Amino acid sequence: MLDKNSVIGVVGAGAMGSGIAQVAASFGHKVFLFDSFPNAVEKSRSNLDLTLIKLVEKGKISDDDSEMIKSNIHYVDELANLSNCDLVIEAIIEDLNVKKDLFSKLSSICKPGCILASNTSSLSIASISSSVKDSSRMLGIHFFNPAPLMPLVEIIPCMDTDPKNVDYSKNIIDSWNKKTVIVKDTPGFIVNRIARPFYGEALRIYEEGIADFATIDQAMRDEGFKMGPFELMDYIGNDINYTVTETVFKEFYFEPRFRPSFTQKRMMESGRLGRKTGKGYYSYQAGVEAPQPSSDTTLKKQISNRIIVMLMNEAIDALYLKIASARDIETAMLKGVNYPKGLLAWAEEWGLNNVLEQLENLQSLYMEDRYRPSVLLKKVAKENQKLIQN
Repeated sequence: MLDKNSVIGVVGAGAMGSGIAQVAASFGHKVFLFDSFPNAVEKSRSNLDLTLIKLVEKGKISDDDSEMIKSNIHYVDELANLSNCDLVIEAIIEDLNVKKDLFSKLSSICKPGCILASNTSSLSIASISSSVKDSSRMLGIHFFNPAPLMPLVEIIPCMDTDPKNVDYSKNIIDSWNKKTVIVKDTPGFIVNRIARPFYGEALRIYEEGIADFATIDQAMRDEGFKMGPFELMDYIGNDINYTVTETVFKEFYFEPRFRPSFTQKRMMESGRLGRKTGKGYYSYQAGVEAPQPSSDTTLKKQISNRIIVMLMNEAIDALYLKIASARDIETAMLKGVNYPKGLLAWAEEWGLNNVLEQLENLQSLYMEDRYRPSVLLKKVAKENQKLIQN
């Protein structure tokens, strides 16, 4: 059973792995952080030192806390150093074969009771677990970036995961002051599945010439979203965002709702990745003036309604397919991507018949499966039922 004395292993010293290590160390765990690239380890150590200095300066932690966190993290250069860990979390490149190779090694190195977890955002946990000798100890534990700040963690059992290992993992992550949700092992899990229309429908609206990036972003900010879709794609990186979309699209057997956009593909291909390259949907070069959105409130409302209704439909369909409970779906979208409201409750607030009518109008106009309403939406609207049961 995992507790405060459990030893945590982290594989991958990039931003995500380093963040997970920091979180575990902050709660008193002894942490072993491994990366096969020495430069990544040194960069992680240097970045952690800078982060802790800033946290002390801001009064978030004390000097003693800072020293405790640093002393709890042990940077190692061999996987064998993880042999006595109680939980090992992988946070490396999103490549299935690379992950399977890693977990094959870990399953031989780590002690029998050690839980093995992948931080993958969209790959099949079942497929990764096929490389593990005892797949009952394998599951997904998906943090969001930056791990020290983002409260949501998705926990994804695979077909063979022992239920007690799910409980142990949930309890330990809960003890790190995170909000955990349990989700079925399907592409994109909760957040990266349900959030696809936020980007995809915004791109479609742009490609149809309805509005420019700035107007679409402003339309969504007006509805309470912290960032518009194009701002957010630039922040995430068009390479990362496009790859997740493409993965979900392929893994769902080319489901039309998840079809990637050529606009974003060309952005990625041309190196316009967003903030990290200084140019994406917007320019981040010094002296470049930001484009101004349209002042047409009717247009902006039409844009936001279309995107939000697609998000609602995706959340309802996830509930219909039992990807997660209604409560966990709401928690995931509120805590994982900071949506202004839970999508299921929001749909009920709009009126389910209204949501259904808007989707049916889009489907009638475009004659595409992209806009087909969820079976559950049609059912609850017809029978005047609730999506969220008290």
